[in-house]
Amino acid sequence: MFKCHVCGSGESHTEYVSEVFNIQGKFHLVENIPATVCSRCGEEVFSRETTERIRVMLYGEDKPVRSISLDVFSYDEAV
Repeated sequence: MFKCHVCGSGESHTEYVSEVFNIQGKFHLVENIPATVCSRCGEEVFSRETTERIRVMLYGEDKPVRSISLDVFSYDEAV
């Protein structure tokens, strides 16, 4: 049974989400990740199996399906 660790809600639904991982200063976007999402606050939770698959994907021999350019902004330097 789901219980959100952020807001305590017991209601959730499944969504496919995207997440950016920063590994040693290099950003990696993983798309279409199955996640349990809190219906109240939107907190995303990945299963252990999904987390392990992402780890293997990012640290293993898998190649990205495509590469994209990314603009970077620094909030602390914004005027």
